[in-house]
Amino acid sequence: MFIAQSPDDLPTLETTLSMSGLAFMQAMQRGEISRPPISGLLNYSLDTVEDGKVIFRGTPEFAHCNPMGGVHGGWYGTLLDSCMACAVMTKVPQGAIYTTLEYKVNLTRAIPPGTEILATGRIQHAGRTTGVSEGEIRGAEDGKLYATGTTTCLIMKMRDG
Repeated sequence: MFIAQSPDDLPTLETTLSMSGLAFMQAMQRGEISRPPISGLLNYSLDTVEDGKVIFRGTPEFAHCNPMGGVHGGWYGTLLDSCMACAVMTKVPQGAIYTTLEYKVNLTRAIPPGTEILATGRIQHAGRTTGVSEGEIRGAEDGKLYATGTTTCLIMKMRDG
């Protein structure tokens, strides 16, 4: 998988609309479509893509810490937004796109910098215009729960699939 280095590396709207959301996510996993630039900045990558489920693997570093030395809550939020919204993406039909309407994050414990985590998003509902999913961040090695979340996404039909 390669990370987009410029806007030209990102998939076009035409490319996005030409496939289902599941096919899009699978193409990203295979490296045919670039990873978003934020994934490089925040040190996470796509690990698993299934129908209704997406897992990102990441490791927060010192650069992701707040002034007190703890991993910034925005790192948790970004990983949860990514995995939960991409779980919705796997249900988006060809000819449609989605965007996050809202998400909520609950931090349950501090992630020590350098700890590898898995951020898992699972679909709860996928309709014609909305998708809802839940997510969690757990330690990759010990399974400790670090955060949970929920999201609602808007699904927008742009053309017939």
